[in-house]
Amino acid sequence: METTTEKASDSLKIGMTAEDTFEPRLINGDCLDWLRTLAGSSVDLILTDPPYNLGQFMRDRATNLKAMRENYFGAAGWDDSDCNQWAETMNGFLSEAARVLKPGGSLVVFMAVIKVETFVRLAQENGFYYKTTGTWHKLNPMPRNMNLHFINSTESWIYFTYGARTGTFNNCGHAVHDFFETPVTPRNERSYGKHPTQKPVGLMEQFVGLLSNPGDLVLDPFMGSGSSGVAALEAGRRFCGIEVDPYYFDIASKRMREVMGNDRQLKSRRDSHPDEESTGGIR
Repeated sequence: METTTEKASDSLKIGMTAEDTFEPRLINGDCLDWLRTLAGSSVDLILTDPPYNLGQFMRDRATNLKAMRENYFGAAGWDDSDCNQWAETMNGFLSEAARVLKPGGSLVVFMAVIKVETFVRLAQENGFYYKTTGTWHKLNPMPRNMNLHFINSTESWIYFTYGARTGTFNNCGHAVHDFFETPVTPRNERSYGKHPTQKPVGLMEQFVGLLSNPGDLVLDPFMGSGSSGVAALEAGRRFCGIEVDPYYFDIASKRMREVMGNDRQLKSRRDSHPDEESTGGIR
């Protein structure tokens, strides 16, 4: 399959069926710059996994995780902000997220449990309505230091709505607990490369199915290796993903190209700064 690079003014339209036109957009750049180019009130669901602000924290604890794990997030370099820098970045993201979400739209953010309180406060200051904090339990986590302390097998996620206290919730009349269990990301979902905090598609599918409808636009401003986009496209949603790291961006592009099949052409935007191009608004 051919892959081409587009400037920000170019348009990508990929027909999933003869009746519906989907427009997945993959942008290699800083999300705080590119979020400004999205039209207001255009997004139905933001599903994302931003940095947890744990890089310096973990180094200060002098753990041996880097030696134990080849693909260790604490050594990746993208989670090295101090607490104030991280809070400023999250506040900028939340300000734009509030602008682009439709009334009643949903936001789900994965977060370290020790940062949940700070993130909830920032989100509420930007007008979000806090719904719940849930847990992702990994059924097969790395059993590191298992003879010294408890195995780290959970991550938190936080659910908000914007502009309304309720939003789309496709539970089909069944009780849905705020506790999801899945294995960690399987090897076949890492075939194009590894991301140290990659989420499994099966987990992301839970949120896409519950909190959006077919044809809705799902946004991931911290796309990483693209699990949210794979889940969205496979469920018949539109998708926009932004990722600053070229290596992870390429992994995400290859994964979504595979989902769409060899008869589809995936186009992406790379390296153009939004202030240098006339975008007309990404819709």
